[in-house]
Amino acid sequence: MAKQGGKKDEHKMLFDLRGGKRGVVVKVVYAVLAVLMGLSLLLIAGPLPFGDIFGSEDATELAEDTNQERIERIEVKLAKDPEDPALLLNLTRAHLAAGGNLVEEVAPEQLALTPEARQEYEQAASSWDEYLEATDEPSAGAAQQMANTFLQLAETATNLQDSERGIEAAAEAQKIVADKLPSIGSLGTLALYTLFTFDYDAAKRYNEEAKKFATSKFEREQLDNQFEEAEKRARTYEKELRKEERLQKAFQESQGQGGNAQGPEGTVPQNPFGLGGATLSE
Repeated sequence: MAKQGGKKDEHKMLFDLRGGKRGVVVKVVYAVLAVLMGLSLLLIAGPLPFGDIFGSEDATELAEDTNQERIERIEVKLAKDPEDPALLLNLTRAHLAAGGNLVEEVAPEQLALTPEARQEYEQAASSWDEYLEATDEPSAGAAQQMANTFLQLAETATNLQDSERGIEAAAEAQKIVADKLPSIGSLGTLALYTLFTFDYDAAKRYNEEAKKFATSKFEREQLDNQFEEAEKRARTYEKELRKEERLQKAFQESQGQGGNAQGPEGTVPQNPFGLGGATLSE
């Protein structure tokens, strides 16, 4: 977190939640995002394909070595062949494993992302992007884990722009899963994520595809009910997000700042979470 200057009482932070109408608006925006995470968990059917994520050889390797040693070993190999998709995927997996070991459980069913865990997840996101550029056949299992990771990064972002980018990245990763492993869970989750990228027509198409995998009228109705509720929340989210963007732009112009998402005196917007799911632990 950036240190506040000596005039910290002169202005409120851009996303100050201590009181007032704007604090309420930001809480509403992020509460919607927390609900999205909860809805997506309801639709992910069955266990994650960890054999696809790690593979038997990688699982043994993870058990024998520390994650950081493995990361360093992979980076040495990548220095010789920086576009090797297998190495880039293994680096992504290693950073995810390292981040997972750094996550703290602060309450039953509530995890906290430590700054170190978030850093590992951000490095995983970076190597994942390189991996996608290097391969034509991305791993569905790894994509599922990255979708979940991007959503955690979005939920713990300190500004709305990073949160929005995280949701978009989560939707892109989830689409890889749905394309390779189409099911009521993968497509239903993709529909929810896509709603929060505000591509409502595409989201509706994905929901219709998900319904084709339903085995009963009840399942189809449940999908539609969840989708309709999520769409309402997504449209509210979009409305409040655009309102915050306009307020932020006006604030930056009044302060003479150029595209900086931070508040006065170099402060970082206060993390507004603590609503369940992943939070950022200081």
